[in-house]
Amino acid sequence: MTSGAIQLSFNPQLRVEFRGATVTSDAGLVLPRELDERLGLSTLIERYLTDSRTGRNFQFALPDLFRQSIYSRLAGYEDTNDAERLAEDPAFRMLTSRARRETSVALTSTLHRFETEVLTEERNFQGLARLNTDLVQHEATRPRTRRVILDIDSSESPVHGAQEQSAYNNGHFESVCYHPLFVFNQDGDCLAATLRPGNVPSAKGWEEVLLPIIDRLQDQQQTVVVRADAAFALPTIYEALERRGVRYAIRLPANDILERAIEDLLVRPRGRPSHAPLARYRSFQYQAASWGRPRRVIAKIKHHLGELFPRVGFIVTTLTGTNRAVVHFYNQRGTAEQWIKEGKTATHWTRLSCHRFRANEVRLLLGVMAYNLRNLLRRLVLPGAIQSWSLTSLQQRLFKTGGRLIRHARYFTLQLAESYLTGSLFRQILQRIERLTLHPT
Repeated sequence: MTSGAIQLSFNPQLRVEFRGATVTSDAGLVLPRELDERLGLSTLIERYLTDSRTGRNFQFALPDLFRQSIYSRLAGYEDTNDAERLAEDPAFRMLTSRARRETSVALTSTLHRFETEVLTEERNFQGLARLNTDLVQHEATRPRTRRVILDIDSSESPVHGAQEQSAYNNGHFESVCYHPLFVFNQDGDCLAATLRPGNVPSAKGWEEVLLPIIDRLQDQQQTVVVRADAAFALPTIYEALERRGVRYAIRLPANDILERAIEDLLVRPRGRPSHAPLARYRSFQYQAASWGRPRRVIAKIKHHLGELFPRVGFIVTTLTGTNRAVVHFYNQRGTAEQWIKEGKTATHWTRLSCHRFRANEVRLLLGVMAYNLRNLLRRLVLPGAIQSWSLTSLQQRLFKTGGRLIRHARYFTLQLAESYLTGSLFRQILQRIERLTLHPT
């Protein structure tokens, strides 16, 4: 049988038809698309990105190509090679401008040129970072509290070729990689990201990434607090934050002087040890040789049943809370590591397979923007019952919803399969998007 319905012998009542041009597995992407419209993404694209293409190269509008890059990552497609089979996908056609809805979105070659040539132009590359900043610091997306907590951390992006500026990191990662740097707020928004060679120290370039964010937040009359691990325990960081009136809690590497200040707490108290870990704290003033003045250091000493030696950690801080409260506050920075893992698994922002370093910088920023759009959807408009879903769960349960596109004379109907994304849940999310209070960006 070469055309029409196919009948199967094991079930005579079942007939199979191939109508791939009207069926999609990514129908749930219309929800973040509605949110980006509400947040004014089109205006931000027009403001920060320019199109230097001419002639036949201008077949696809820049906003359409940009959204195709972002939404393919939202749906979990990690490479431009996937554009070949998504070109006529009805969900991706409906996400673009009216001109593309009845034809197709870009193929791999066009999308690859867009990401590696158009977006790598200096003006567009700088515009990508500013576009991301404006999106996550939009009036409707800012944290409701006046205190913003910033977590700065680095990560590993393994490479598997001879990419420019990739290098072997013989410190924490022990792999050939890039070494990107990220800044998150307490709501999980990635406020900034920068790609760096694989062999640079973890804190390299922190000024260019962190200080502009702090200055902008303070211009908005917001109080800023910074958390970081021991790789950022540098006097230049302390001094820069103190000059700006920014409080911080930064892990401090142990040394003999610090351990002598708590040596009486290193011995487990006499008596029968409890099954629960025993935690003790001490706060004292400490001045390293490279510091211009003494600072408060908090030590946490934790004895675990069956362990001969306690686990010890030091934090240098300008916070004024109790020892236990400051340590608890610092430990919450572990969520930043979780957000980095979500970015890696959900938007594949560590898949940096281009040869040129600048092209990989663009790919990282596109992954960050896809991550942010998904995180904004999660924290701004999802009902409380599913707000705790990971970004991967959102992808698999909401975005990966089957649908069938039906074309009428003047409009299209997208029929969605009811599974995790029910009609009731869909309407709830749309109503929450519509209720967002917006101001000019």
